[in-house]
Amino acid sequence: MAKRKIARKKPAADPPATAPGTGNRTNSKLQLVQQRQRATEEDEDNEDGYIDDEAEEVEEDEEDELEDESDLGDYVSEDDEYDHFEGLIDGAISDSESEDEAGDDAAEGDDGENDADEEAAMFGEDDEVVQQEETAEVITNSVSDDDEEDEYLSKYSAASEAESFSSISSGEDDNRVAYHTTGADGKPRPIYHEIDPHYSSDDSDLEDTNTIGNVPLSAYDEYPHIGYDINGKRIMRPATGSALDSLLDSIEVPTGWTGLIDRESGADLKLTQEELELVKKIQLGENAGDVNPYEDTIEWFSSKTEVTPLSAAPEPKRRFVPSKHEAKRIMKIVKAIREGRIVPNKPKVGPEYDQPVYDLWADDLPEQQPHIMHIPAPKMAKPTNDESYNPPEEYLPSEEERDAWNKTDPVDREKDYLPRKFSSLRTVPRYESFIRERFERSLDLYLAPRVRKNKLNIDPDSLLPKLPSPQDLRPFPIKCSVTYRGHKGRVRAISIDPSGLWLATGADDGTVRIWEVLTGREVWNTILDDDEAVQSVEWSPLKGCGILAASAGERVFLCLPPIFDDETETMGQELLAAGWGYAAQPAPTDDINKEPLCKWTKPSTKLAYQGVDVVIVCRKTVKQIAWHRKGDYFTSVSPEGANMAVLVHQISKHNSQSPFRKSKGIIQRALFHPFKPMLYVATQRYVRIYDLSTQSLTKALQPGARWLSSFDIHPQGDNVVTGSYDKRVTWHDLDLSTKPYRTLRYHARAVRDVRFHARLPLFCSASDDGHINVFHGTVYDDLLKNPLLVPLKVLKGHSVVQSLGVLKVTWHPKEAWLFSAGADGTAKLWTS
Repeated sequence: MAKRKIARKKPAADPPATAPGTGNRTNSKLQLVQQRQRATEEDEDNEDGYIDDEAEEVEEDEEDELEDESDLGDYVSEDDEYDHFEGLIDGAISDSESEDEAGDDAAEGDDGENDADEEAAMFGEDDEVVQQEETAEVITNSVSDDDEEDEYLSKYSAASEAESFSSISSGEDDNRVAYHTTGADGKPRPIYHEIDPHYSSDDSDLEDTNTIGNVPLSAYDEYPHIGYDINGKRIMRPATGSALDSLLDSIEVPTGWTGLIDRESGADLKLTQEELELVKKIQLGENAGDVNPYEDTIEWFSSKTEVTPLSAAPEPKRRFVPSKHEAKRIMKIVKAIREGRIVPNKPKVGPEYDQPVYDLWADDLPEQQPHIMHIPAPKMAKPTNDESYNPPEEYLPSEEERDAWNKTDPVDREKDYLPRKFSSLRTVPRYESFIRERFERSLDLYLAPRVRKNKLNIDPDSLLPKLPSPQDLRPFPIKCSVTYRGHKGRVRAISIDPSGLWLATGADDGTVRIWEVLTGREVWNTILDDDEAVQSVEWSPLKGCGILAASAGERVFLCLPPIFDDETETMGQELLAAGWGYAAQPAPTDDINKEPLCKWTKPSTKLAYQGVDVVIVCRKTVKQIAWHRKGDYFTSVSPEGANMAVLVHQISKHNSQSPFRKSKGIIQRALFHPFKPMLYVATQRYVRIYDLSTQSLTKALQPGARWLSSFDIHPQGDNVVTGSYDKRVTWHDLDLSTKPYRTLRYHARAVRDVRFHARLPLFCSASDDGHINVFHGTVYDDLLKNPLLVPLKVLKGHSVVQSLGVLKVTWHPKEAWLFSAGADGTAKLWTS
């Protein structure tokens, strides 16, 4: 490139001064700064002595552009511009000098930057870019306050807008759309100018979009903006209208409106027509794409015959060996052919037998033989004359028949309708039972049998075992002979003395009464406790002593009723008084500090005068008393006593002991074996048998009941009968199994008591339904023969009071008589 020397040019003539203005002032300042920069560069070039022709042409173009720009605005005087910018440059120079004095490192950094600028100029960097950077740096460094900096930057952007537009239109570099400033790291940072597009611009309708990336829009729920633009400014949230605006928007649905909100922009989500068509196709299950689902298939494999086999493995041996399975099947077919069951090549009689043909319009067709398994559907009954809307007069019911039909239960009515008469068919109302009858007809067809089954004609009575007639099993109680009245509450306890002459009863009124069995006369009574009910009364099985044990609350009373002769009373008093010395001197093995199980005390004067000799105070309420066969021991059961629920009391020594250390359930009743040293204890679900001699558990019966109420032992000792609150009576054969031999379900409510007769093969059960069931139970001496159980009689006489019926029963020691105590406050004698 040719180089030539140039002389220093004189500055151009000053433009005529005009009225000062903001835009003109800014332009004049910019021009002065650029002129000073050009003068400095010219001096440097003149020192070298050479410049490029292209640089000269660029300078001429710039001068022409500056002249054009100067012509567009108002002019100011050169003196004013120089005076104004002189102070500005001096301030910038003074600031730079102060910064240079502050540290050598900053000065060295500036030198490095100047060197870099010089190198850039040497390698052909654009002079205008360098001029803009220096100009921006001068303006930035000259302003210390942020407000002034913003003011100058706005002025500079307004002034450089026309220049950037002209440079772009003339094909220059696009770097004029932004100016550079020094960042915090010392490097230049571009700052883009604000764009004010014209109305005709294509981007006038462009909305700000969210530029936060994958950050969910919910993070900006508490802020008024929803993101930032490219310059870091906030993008405000679109305004949301009121409820009325929402209603109007929902009525006037715009094109592509879906009612959804865009998660990124927060605006309404709109769909194009193509997207709507795609959604409709997906909802209708159609093909959403442009693919034809019915393209012609191309037979890739079936159309081409492979000559080469897929595998070169040799044929297996089994393909050359005859199959044994096929040989067996062939032999079966040959055998069927020889027997005539299969006729090969059987000739057909005619073509009409190939498929049955029926003439639907023939009048006289022979009846087809129904299939052997065919069962016709049940037919509806034909209507009768009384179902007519105008039946004869004799079919119409009278008023008495109509009232009787209305009072009858719908289940017990012979007809579901009453014949009615109407003048014409138009006056017939709607049939109310139409839907019900249609349903019942459909139900009949649904439940109709579809398969014919051979039913065995067997008499059910023939399947039952042959039982003897009750007339052959007499005697047993069949009627109520005597009723004992006098108690004011429920009669809970009843007992007959060994002689069979005196009946003792106890009730909720706290009294114990003794009745004469044959006449029903009351011969003695006493009040044991005013607040507690008498739970149990039992005569001592020892003959000639006349001792009666009764329990009320936590106390057990041993009484000697004054109804016997002197010899019996004397013997009873001696038995009860013999143990006071033992009670005063406890056994040496007993712990002195240990609290006694029971206290044997003498009764009060009132009770002693009435015939009570001994009072035993227990810890819990005593529900049941049972004597030993010898009359010296008896047990008391307190279900709430835990491990002391069962206590054994000895009269001769006035001593009480607890045979169990632990409680294995709530104990309901305890009985001694009739002649063996065994104790039977019934809990809620089991009956445990303990051997008193070895002090061990021998057997546990499992009646399968939820809650046992009572049980009794057969006089021979090998059978036990139990009663439960779940309305069942079970018979247990101890030699057979621990499970019930027979379960009797004859009661409608809870079973309260069961008892064996001491001599006769009879036992009974009493229930809350007010009935007493009497059974015959024969136990054979042959162990291979099962007991014979026969129901005999149901005794009804007690009334049910507050869901309670018969509470206690006992048998006469000699006769086939039965005594019962009920919740109605009476006791009854049932005789044969």
